[in-house]
Amino acid sequence: MVKKVIAAIVLISLLTVAIVQAMEKKNEPQNNEQTTTPTANGLKIGAKAPDFELKTLTGETVKLSSLKGKKVMLNFWATWCPPCKAEMPEMEKFYQSAGKDIVILAVNIDPQNDVKGFADKNGITFPILLDEKDHVNQVYQILSIPTTYFIDSNGTIQNKFTGGMNLDMMKKYTSELK
Repeated sequence: MVKKVIAAIVLISLLTVAIVQAMEKKNEPQNNEQTTTPTANGLKIGAKAPDFELKTLTGETVKLSSLKGKKVMLNFWATWCPPCKAEMPEMEKFYQSAGKDIVILAVNIDPQNDVKGFADKNGITFPILLDEKDHVNQVYQILSIPTTYFIDSNGTIQNKFTGGMNLDMMKKYTSELK
């Protein structure tokens, strides 16, 4: 009887240690992830924008850190999202008038759909990036779409907007970037 009690105590102790270690490991950042201060609604204003590298519809690779020195409007969207669809023509107008110091990156979170067909049908010429592994979406803690981060020329998040935007809003937020 004593042996069974001791065996049970040892088993429970080992199980407790395993659970504690699993929980600690889950909370550690992955080696390839940047540590950025989160808030309940995503990344914190004033934090360094986490770097990423994604492919465009045309197969080119875009790395956020390579855009240092430019202002970046980083938009997360999906082809099935009504507010995303509504803001796309506004983003295209903004892209046509923005100039060379502002970059629009539209990160698509549903690449399994016909994103190229959507872009062609809507006459979109700004870069659309495909988040095929859902990694950038998770790192930027996107809870609803569309969500747009405004990143200054030093790579710092200066503003965030959740919901569909119009041309005037895009001009206002980018004009506030350094």
